Amino acid sequence: MAFEKTSQGDSDGMGDIEQVEKAQIGLAEEEDVPMDAETKKKLRRIVLKVDIRLIPILGAMYAISGIDRSNITAARIAGMHEDLRFDIGNRFSIALLLFFVTYFFFEIPSNMILRRVGPARWLSFLAMSWGVVILGAGFIQKWTDMIAIRLLLGTFEAGFLPGCIYLISSWYERYQIQQRIAWFYAINLTASAFGNLLALGLVEMEGLGGLEGWRWIFVIEGIITCVLAILGFFLVIDFPDNLLKKGRAFLTHDEVALLKSRLERDRGDFEADEITMRKLFNTLCRWQVWIYALLFMCMSVASYGYSYFMSVIIQGMGYNVTQTYLLTAAPILVSIPISLIVGYFSDRLQVRAPFVAGMALTGVVGFALVAFAQPNGVRYFGVYLGVGGSYAALPACVAWQSNNIRGQSTKAIASALQVAFGAVGGVYASVTFMEKESPTYVTGLWAGMATQIFMVLACIGMTWFHWVQNKKAERGEIIIEGREGFRYTY
Repeated sequence: MAFEKTSQGDSDGMGDIEQVEKAQIGLAEEEDVPMDAETKKKLRRIVLKVDIRLIPILGAMYAISGIDRSNITAARIAGMHEDLRFDIGNRFSIALLLFFVTYFFFEIPSNMILRRVGPARWLSFLAMSWGVVILGAGFIQKWTDMIAIRLLLGTFEAGFLPGCIYLISSWYERYQIQQRIAWFYAINLTASAFGNLLALGLVEMEGLGGLEGWRWIFVIEGIITCVLAILGFFLVIDFPDNLLKKGRAFLTHDEVALLKSRLERDRGDFEADEITMRKLFNTLCRWQVWIYALLFMCMSVASYGYSYFMSVIIQGMGYNVTQTYLLTAAPILVSIPISLIVGYFSDRLQVRAPFVAGMALTGVVGFALVAFAQPNGVRYFGVYLGVGGSYAALPACVAWQSNNIRGQSTKAIASALQVAFGAVGGVYASVTFMEKESPTYVTGLWAGMATQIFMVLACIGMTWFHWVQNKKAERGEIIIEGREGFRYTY
């Protein structure tokens, strides 16, 4: 191999001769680690330990963040709309939109802090902060107060999802990631579905303590968030390279060593590297991370569109408040097995693009049925397709990017950028789902359809690029991601 050839994805100097040689030496060393049946069994036990400690608590905390972010919709159909005069102009859309302003700008700074402070401290701090904010939303008196609530909520929620993705991706091999993110997200979806039922029960507290029912949605869910934040402080685990340094290890030294050997052999970036301004600039100059960010944005347009406006669309079909809550929960529950099945086969087949494109096409059909079908039953079936497609696409989009970049600092920056563009998708949805078109939202549905078509085209383009680069690497013309033997995932 000619080491002087330029490597692809040289985000922080990994393509120079010395670092490539180090990567090759490291790979050779890991290949010497015997993987007999007993070692494989031991490794499976280690991964299961990580699964149990990492996924449930992060999933629960992210689940409550999703509920806290979207409970404004549940409060709306429970009476907040009239009490705070959100029925005037585009006030409700403005409140939704402004959340994403602060959400966008604090993604990357949060991931830069995460490594310094530690996942348990930082993620639990964020959860406690937005929990207090949501609790306070139960006592606001004017629609403008909700603007301040949404801005603060965006600030504190901004760093949570990219932090979780960065932490999860650091613990698993490349083709173990999507299943774990799917399970992490499935917990969120389960809570979101039952969050509507919880909201229905909380509305029945109307008048208790002198508060309207919609206020109790914010108060109780804010308290739940604060409790989970405290649990997170004690349960969230550190990055694997820091685990034994902090005195809170749940794995032995031998188990960490075995895990390290597998991760080094898989991608060669077990040890963390410091995030510097140069690395930040180099990562942001990589056009591929912007495509992955746009894919996440397009997925978010659909997921936020359904999250914020599905209940209004369903209520507009002629159902009462109780029926609307129940009918809103069902499509979310159905999307859970879809997400898990897609995650399993995507990891098993070691491909991402076909699943991302497939879910996007499902979303196109869903949007079209909701927008243009006449019978309510057909429109409601379209909701199932749209929700299932958009929610199952999230783990696939995240895993696809994670598979195709190397380096801890690069992952931290790229995952934050990707999730930040989810905020752009939220703004897009908030603007295109116009209040004056409620409850049909034809413009928003058309706009959502366009984003799903873009996802399909982007998948085709990126797959072609990855195929070309992999062929060049096989001919010895380039070194991908500064590591001999590394190949892009299609």
